[in-house]
Amino acid sequence: MNISNKLFRNPLLNLLALAGLLSISAPADAHHAFSAEFDSTQPLEVKGVVTKFELVNPHSWLYLDVKGPDGKVTNWGFEFGAPYSLKEKGINKLTLKPGVEVTIKGFRAKSGKDFGYATLTVLSDGRTVGTGGAADAPKIPDAPKI
Repeated sequence: MNISNKLFRNPLLNLLALAGLLSISAPADAHHAFSAEFDSTQPLEVKGVVTKFELVNPHSWLYLDVKGPDGKVTNWGFEFGAPYSLKEKGINKLTLKPGVEVTIKGFRAKSGKDFGYATLTVLSDGRTVGTGGAADAPKIPDAPKI
């Protein structure tokens, strides 16, 4: 009798084999809900100059130098959607290259730090593109300009 015949005839071995197969899983990307990091009661509008654009999964990031009313420049980071969804909308490394001026409409981080969630991005050519990816993100209301 070969090993395969023994395996299928022994219920204990069958259960152990099944448990082993079920314990193997594919790695899962961690994903957070919009409300875990961002505050829907703090809409914002930020105009600035791109310093860096990272097309990475599961969320891309855009960094801008933003000049405040006092003249001080602060680097802001904004979470965007996944690279593939941005590509479908015509967003790539050339669209948001360093030195390009853009306007971001979105929501501030709950931490109050200089980062947020970008719902809409107004590009230098005037196009407005939905750049968020979270299914639970609210629609952007009129927001105070920073």
